[in-house]
Formats: sequence, C-alpha cells, structure tokens
Amino acid sequence: MLTGELFIGFTRVRSRDQFMAIAAADGAALAPSFSIAGVAEVGRACALAEAAFDAFRNLERGARAQFLDAIAEEILALGDALLERAHQETGLPLARLGGERARTVGQLKLFAAEIREGSYAGVRIDSAMPERKPAPRSDLRLRKIPLGPVAVFGASNFPLAFSVAGGDTAAALAAGCPVVAKGHPAHPGTGEMVAQAITDAARRCGMPEGVFSLLTGPSNDLGHALVTDPRIKAVGFTGSRAGGLALMAAAAARHEPIPVFAEMSSINPTILLPGALEVRREQLVSGFIASMTLGAGQFCTNPGIVLLLDGDEADRFVDAAATALGTAPAQVMLTPGIHRNYERGVARLSKQPQVHTRARGAEPTAPHAGRAALFSTSADALLANPTLAEEIFGAASLIVRCRDQEELRAVLESLEGQLTLTLHMEVGDSAIAGQLIPVMERKAGRLIINGWPTGVEVSHAMVHGGPYPATSDGRSTSVGTLAVERFLRPVCYQDFPDSLLPAELRREQARPFLHRLDGRYQAAAESDKPL
Repeated sequence: MLTGELFIGFTRVRSRDQFMAIAAADGAALAPSFSIAGVAEVGRACALAEAAFDAFRNLERGARAQFLDAIAEEILALGDALLERAHQETGLPLARLGGERARTVGQLKLFAAEIREGSYAGVRIDSAMPERKPAPRSDLRLRKIPLGPVAVFGASNFPLAFSVAGGDTAAALAAGCPVVAKGHPAHPGTGEMVAQAITDAARRCGMPEGVFSLLTGPSNDLGHALVTDPRIKAVGFTGSRAGGLALMAAAAARHEPIPVFAEMSSINPTILLPGALEVRREQLVSGFIASMTLGAGQFCTNPGIVLLLDGDEADRFVDAAATALGTAPAQVMLTPGIHRNYERGVARLSKQPQVHTRARGAEPTAPHAGRAALFSTSADALLANPTLAEEIFGAASLIVRCRDQEELRAVLESLEGQLTLTLHMEVGDSAIAGQLIPVMERKAGRLIINGWPTGVEVSHAMVHGGPYPATSDGRSTSVGTLAVERFLRPVCYQDFPDSLLPAELRREQARPFLHRLDGRYQAAAESDKPL
C-alpha cells in the first residue's frame, strides 16, 4: 500500500507539503498525496549517506553484489502491482513496462556480476626497483575507489530502467557509493514501490542505513538543494538539456565542484544512402516509422532527423513514409506537460518557411495523446538555420534532402553531438560510408549500420553517451558495465606495507581478475611474485 512518504535511510517520513500524481491518460489525480522533501530532509538524507559511505565502500565485493541481486529479487516480488501503477502514471503499455522491468532487473544482476569479477577496480602494480639507475623506483599500486554519495535523478520516460533503481543507481551502488535518489514527480507511486524494494533489500543484506534514500517533489528547488549539498560527490541525470545545464551550473558553482553525468539531448540522425533506398525502400519505411513512433517517440534514441541524397529514390521514400505515417495512431504521452511541449515543438517547426509538413498521424482520440508529425527541408535551409535540428521530444522527425555527398557531409559536420548515428547502406555505398564514418565517430557515442537506434542493449560493450549536448561528458556511458567507472577515481599507494594495503593490492594476494603487473596485463588469479 502506497503511503506517499519519503525514504530517509530506513525511516519513512511524511512532510507537511504534498503533491499529487497525475494519470497520464486523462490528467486525473491519483491517490495518495506524496510528501515534498525540503532542505531539512535533503540534509538528513545526505548526512546518512555520508555516514554510510566508508562502511559501504569497504564491504567485500560479494556483499555489494548480493545487495544488487537482492534489489532485483525484491522488485520482481512486487508483481504486477508495480506495472499497473506505472501504467497509470505514465500511460505506457503494460507489455512495454514488463520489458522495462526485466531490463531493470537484468542490469542490476549484470552490475552484480561485474563487481564479483573484479576487473572494474583497475588494479595496476609497478613493483619496486631499488637497484634501478640513475634513480630507484618506489613500489606503486593503484586501484579505483568510489567517489562518495551520489545524487540520482529519475527520468520521466523510463519509470523503472532510468529511475529509482535504474542504471545510475545500479552503477553507483556497484561502485560502492550510497545513493540519494530524487524520484521523478511524474511517477511517484512507482518510485515509492521501487524504493521500498531497495530498502527491504538493504535491511535483508545488512547494509548501513544511509546506503539509499528517496526524496520526492515537483520543484526544481529540491534538485538544486540536493546537488549543492556538500556531502554529494557526483550526480547522475537523464532529462532535458535545460535541466541538465542547470544542475551542471549548480555543481560547478559549489565550493567543491563535482561531476554531473547528464544525458540531455539527441536527435539521432539516420543516413539513408542510395543503394539502401534502391534495394530496401519498403523495409526502410516500415523500420523508420516504427522506430520514430515507438513509445510515442519518447525515447532518447528516437530518430529525429533523416539525411538522404536527392533523386527519384528519395522521392519514393518520402512519399511512402508520409503515407505510412498517416495511419499511425496518436499515443498517450507521459505527462500533460510533455504533451504540451511536444505540440509547441511541432507547431514551431511547421511554421518555418522552408519546412514542409509531409504528414501527420491519426487524430487523437484521448487527451494528451501525441499526433505523429513528419517534415522535410533542404540541406541549404538547415545549414542556414541550425535551429531546425533542435530536438522535439516525441514522434516527430525531419527529412533533410542533400544535393550531393559533399552537402551530406556538410550537414553531418554541422550537427551537435549525439547519442547515436545510424547509416543504412548496401555494398555499393561503401565508398560514401567510408568517408562519413570518421565524422560519425566524432559526433556520436554509438554508431549503427542497417539498424535503428531505439532499443539499447544493456551489456559490456554498450555506449549510451556522446559528445555535448548528448551528454555532459562524452567520455562515459550511462548504460552497460562501463557506467560504473563514472563513480570511481584512481588512488595510488606508494611503498605501503602489506598490512596497510587493500586486499586486492597485497603482494602475495591472488587476484582473480584481470590486472596489470609491471606494465603487462595478467590473467586472473596471479599474484605479483618476482618475475
């Protein structure tokens, strides 16, 4: 049963100020009322996180892994009630939410396996060389340690996988960092249920009390207070560019600036080369429309712009895509506010003098349902007015027609940093592709050949990040096991006796993970006995 209370460590707290969840389908209020965290609650949660940090980070890897596995088990134990509440609050279909729950559980288990394996700690050992001339070398040993308590901001569009127990939380806990989560106000009931699962897992596994807290509220003041609390040492955020920039500014203005790992804005350009259009036009049309309208277009990897070369095949593609989009049903969007912003973005783009509205989807039959939109323009128009390529969060896409390969490359060069870049090609397009891929590498974190950007695999090799403004730091990812490195920093131990070294750095300690010894990578379970 939902209570609407905050989670400050293991204590449930009700505040005087309250807000209501809103049903995505009709805007009706959903019981119960939810507590709004203030400065006092932020301070208490952060103080508990700081107090828990040393105990949590010094746990054996297996204990932290067991905690992550337990969170996954407790989330599954919530059953269909979790999906039904998420459906009410977001309007997302139950089948989609079931898949998102599986992803959430899967990434928790993947991080548990990652820390059990141990290589994430980045162990490097340079043995002492006392006889080296002209100067001896000290004994140097390196490992990565957690940064400290992390503030995690839940995303609107993934109430499970990018929210209270989502990828940022899983990565921070795996690294050894306590988490103070700010639940997204669009789905506070879902967040409360997941927070209870995390708290139950923490109690079950004997975790220190401050390892997790959940704060809720609709005001931006809550996020600012959390990021500026001196006990927070890093931030994970998925949301709008404006929101990410505000958090970055607040973090940079602190007495001790801290990193903000923000995923913010991407239009995920898709390039359709002539050979692919000639051979697979119908397949490309159906794939494009499906990817563009998936989840009402509310994916950070939604293909918001399509680049192609002028010609008869381009004409046929545009006409076929417009016809296909015309029957696409309008879909309920996550919140009334997101729907309003989508409608404003579509209206803004449709009024641009060199932009043509090619098609709109079916008329909405429900409030807050987004009607898909397809536009086209020329490369000249986009190069003269880069605002045409601004993100519209929803099922909208802009087709850009280029005269030749040089103009296509010029458009690609003009675009901002992206999460993804997609290239559809056949063997005959290889020469063009070879010229474009170096540009694509500079522009995006994930490059796709003959696929679609929606659908992000949670794996070791995945990169869900990219150059600004796709993210605040293009050197990292928010999906996959590499995400744990955002919340770690390297520490070197010089001339330490074994009695004071961490276990994984001791001289006769077998290391059951890949590590580097005197410049050479070593297989698992080897110690650094003299070579």
